[in-house]
Amino acid sequence: MRVTPRTILYTGKGGVGKTSVATATALACARSGLRTIVMSTDPAHSLADSLDVPLDAKPLEVEPNLFAQQVQANEEMERHWSAVQSWLTELLSDRGLERITAEELTVPPGFDELFALLQIKDHHDSGLYDVIIVDCAPTGETLRLLSFPDVAQWWIEKVFPWERRLISAARPVAKAFLDIPLPDKAVYNEVERLVGSLVAMNDILRDHKNTSLRLVMTPDKMVISEAMRTFTYLSLYGYLTDAVVVNRLFPEETAEGYFASWREAQQENLVSVRDSFSPVPVRTAPYFDEEVIGEAMLTRLGDVLFEDGAEASEVLFDTIIQEIVIEDDSAHMLLSLPFVEKGDIGLNKIGLEVVVRVGDQKRTIMLPNSMTGFKPNGARVEDGRLRIEFERTERAAEAIS
Repeated sequence: MRVTPRTILYTGKGGVGKTSVATATALACARSGLRTIVMSTDPAHSLADSLDVPLDAKPLEVEPNLFAQQVQANEEMERHWSAVQSWLTELLSDRGLERITAEELTVPPGFDELFALLQIKDHHDSGLYDVIIVDCAPTGETLRLLSFPDVAQWWIEKVFPWERRLISAARPVAKAFLDIPLPDKAVYNEVERLVGSLVAMNDILRDHKNTSLRLVMTPDKMVISEAMRTFTYLSLYGYLTDAVVVNRLFPEETAEGYFASWREAQQENLVSVRDSFSPVPVRTAPYFDEEVIGEAMLTRLGDVLFEDGAEASEVLFDTIIQEIVIEDDSAHMLLSLPFVEKGDIGLNKIGLEVVVRVGDQKRTIMLPNSMTGFKPNGARVEDGRLRIEFERTERAAEAIS
């Protein structure tokens, strides 16, 4: 019986070192005896630089049990989108566009990265690997990609049951009266295949026993704020975040001298990270005395982040600690707060931030943009979770304070 592979996706703001962290994790997994592949879906690949070996679109074994791949989105697009692209190019060319321009317009924004993400499914289905490590694009692009499976589910349930029948019925009329090429069977088959793959990706990404995301950040306020927003959106989509990695902390020996104030600010920000993401485990890595490139430095990073190679592949935390449900005129958030009574809690909403106070501790939660017009309207504790009710601004009571 084939074992479901462990899948770990790393994301974070550009420049925080997520490629190094992803690669160090993969190296630790491989050295613990797990057949591991680390793949980059970031269009600006740096995986080859991190490993200090040349890579291409095909998996390459860079050391025993460790394979690496820089997914080429154009090649994946040809595999998944060629029939649709040919039909759209013909359609646009017939309307007077130059062919090169028409070809550029046949790929919706973000689809090239989407096709790269589908490599996860290919590796998942192949049975070749025990662990799949994904170095994702920066957070904004990653969040857009992770929303595609939900969109695909809607299409396959709402659109495809009648769309093909409608086109089939209209084809004879269109040929007689319209000067446009209608999509043929190959186009529909390709789109349905793509949508089906995305629905399957939905099952893979939301399999909390085997798949999780990890957020990488540096201890800087702007970076932390983006990571908090990302964490909220991942929870909104139902994805499990099992660890947070704070990278490039100034070591203790910098407590005096030029970097002393920087280190002090980082330590204060680290406290904020632990408070805001608790109880998700926070792993830390120092600002090394050398650039993290090549096997030796990646080993150092992996040793700092994980007690042993087996731990690198484990699900480090198995609970989605916050959940947001948005309806037409109301919304609610569920937040894990075990052992807490309602009377111990204070709430306040400032812009898109909800500040939850428990005793003298506080946690700031970033809400999605879709909740701009909502205010807190009540709260209660249910089975160790705080339920916060929201109403749209024009109907809401004053924010709870």
